[in-house]
Amino acid sequence: MSTQAERNRALAAEAARQRNLTAAQAQQAAARTALETAQVGARGKTGQTIFEKALAGIPKGGDEGAARGLAAMSARYGLQGAALNAYTGENIGYNIAEQTKAEQQALDTATGLVGQYGTPINIPTVTSTAGKNSAYDLLLAQFQLYGLGALVEPLKALITDDTSEGELTLLLRQTEPYKKRFAANAARIGKGLRALSEAEYLNLEDDYQSIMRNYGLPASYYTRGDLGRQEGFEKFIAGDVSPAELEERVLTAQNRVVNAPPQVKEALQKFYPDINNSDILAYTLDPEKGLADIKRKVTAAEIGGAAMGAGLATDVGRAEELARFGVTAERAREGYQAAVPIIERGRQLSDFYQESPYTQRTAEEELFGLTGAPEASAKRKRLTSLEQAQFAGQSGLTGGALSRDRAGAY
Repeated sequence: MSTQAERNRALAAEAARQRNLTAAQAQQAAARTALETAQVGARGKTGQTIFEKALAGIPKGGDEGAARGLAAMSARYGLQGAALNAYTGENIGYNIAEQTKAEQQALDTATGLVGQYGTPINIPTVTSTAGKNSAYDLLLAQFQLYGLGALVEPLKALITDDTSEGELTLLLRQTEPYKKRFAANAARIGKGLRALSEAEYLNLEDDYQSIMRNYGLPASYYTRGDLGRQEGFEKFIAGDVSPAELEERVLTAQNRVVNAPPQVKEALQKFYPDINNSDILAYTLDPEKGLADIKRKVTAAEIGGAAMGAGLATDVGRAEELARFGVTAERAREGYQAAVPIIERGRQLSDFYQESPYTQRTAEEELFGLTGAPEASAKRKRLTSLEQAQFAGQSGLTGGALSRDRAGAY
């Protein structure tokens, strides 16, 4: 018959196996993505174009695999232009082949680990002859599966002959180590949310960690401390932040701000001084800041950055107004680039004919389809007609020219 000590060791081993399996599965997914990335340039229209150009540049009898490698390596590192102009030699093919081989080996290793940790460990059954220990044994076994057996062990001294598992669970949740480990539950209750079970709580932590690791966030955001606690996650759990919302917050910060043109960051700090430019990620991940509000500010900053990039200026009120009308970052960039010559010519003509000024705001109204678009269009047409009347229709602000500019702005 197995002893309780043997059972405890088996439970600890099973908990370790599950942790190792989760880590191996994450490693496997990352390795598979890396392998696909290494090969992506050899597929699709862009990769095929590079491949054909490279193939044409290979001396007779050359290695076709080298051309395929050039396509993959070029697309991966953004060298399409160089690849289309010149074939750089078979070393490119060799390099991509070696890269692909390394990624495949990493995937094979990760797959092997998944197989290694895939089989559950047999947990021996122990029949306790002491009634006062049976409830404790059950609770201990449950928490050892979570790797938290140390939270239960202090309860052994509190056991009486008639203590049930339910009573022990209540006692456990009143201990200071338990309250510290699952601290976010108290905050949830204070907000009118239900407390999460231990399994739900730990699963959320694992999901948060996987997202942060997958997007390359610093380990300081998810490092485990005493009792396996990840303090940075407590605010997410307390704020009822789902893994999907967390991922959206990370993407908003990284793709739309951290990796954006510098003008976007400049506009963000100019418009919203409370956002520390050196810690945009932390601001975006703060659940006290509503996701909708964060997106509103980021969109306004993108619009402001687009204006700056075109050599124009705007303020937070105007940027937020454009955002409410559905102007996106891409549309703002195209629109402001098209607006520059129109604004300059409009100012010249309004000054020359002593009309009311044709301003950036006037051009924005028409280019972005805002409330004042009809009036802005009428003003532009009046200036055009005045110039046409004097110069026989030769104008830098003609309807055709503006139509072409507007077409490029949408």
